[in-house]
Amino acid sequence: MRCVIFTGAGDNEVVEIVERPDALAGDEEVLVAVSHAGLNPADLSQRAGRYPAPPGFPADVPGLEVAGTVVACGSKVTRWRVGERVFGLVGGGGMAELVAVHERAVAPVPASLDAIGAAATPEAFITAHDAIRTRGRLAPGDTLLVHGASGGVGTAAIQIAVLAGARVLGTVRSDTAAGLVRSLGGEPVEDAGFAAAVDRLTEGRGADVILELVGAVHFPDNLAALATRGRIVIVGVGAGNATELSLLGMMQKRAELHGTVLRARPLEEKAAALRAFEREVLPGLVAGRLRPVVDSVYDVSDVRGAFDRLEGSGKSGKVLISFAP
Repeated sequence: MRCVIFTGAGDNEVVEIVERPDALAGDEEVLVAVSHAGLNPADLSQRAGRYPAPPGFPADVPGLEVAGTVVACGSKVTRWRVGERVFGLVGGGGMAELVAVHERAVAPVPASLDAIGAAATPEAFITAHDAIRTRGRLAPGDTLLVHGASGGVGTAAIQIAVLAGARVLGTVRSDTAAGLVRSLGGEPVEDAGFAAAVDRLTEGRGADVILELVGAVHFPDNLAALATRGRIVIVGVGAGNATELSLLGMMQKRAELHGTVLRARPLEEKAAALRAFEREVLPGLVAGRLRPVVDSVYDVSDVRGAFDRLEGSGKSGKVLISFAP
């Protein structure tokens, strides 16, 4: 099978495509044939040597998600059958033509999604749902502020929140991004000076939940933009991972600050996130009320170009690679 590997820590010079023996399904795993694979900011951190794969997953093959068709089932698998389409989460190894994944870490792909749409869904929508609904407890009538609103997780979060009956403000840096946010049901807000804009748009109330997908650059203004008893959920730190935060300000607003990742969670917690995704998000995908946003698809032979696109600015949604002929 072909797979993408990192030969060490660095930039694109460590990215290669190699042939390896086909993966095999363990007793409780399904083997998934992959036509397209998603790239994520975490892959950039792993490439740089800052985010190693957890134990039990390939150390040099990136990829945090999987989507495709089941081609083999382990002896103890009960839910899935060969030929079914699934998508879900892995701790690593997702950028390969064959991926073995625990049967509880995948969910069924709705018929409404083609191979590209399926590949663009799991990490973005499961991360967004877990962050804003499970961690952030976003409720109908709440206001959500999304930083990095035009990316894969950001576009998923906007749609999930709108479907849940919340108002969504999304920070943007271009007219294109603003148009995308509007098309998904959100309200674009200029990234520069966002705290004042949130204050104006909410008539001084602030955002009940802030989804931070960018990093420390938005602090301490996030606290200024937060409503009393509001929740800030940090998922991305590409624009800085250290900041100063007023503890007094947190106390005065009775605020909550959550940090979260999916990759390093034990199977039980990942399975719980998948089941919540199935209950609340999958019906929206089936009905066409939610849709993955795809920025671009690169042939695996140009995976370095895909990483350049992922690392660059101006993306709208997910960057994918294709293993298809």
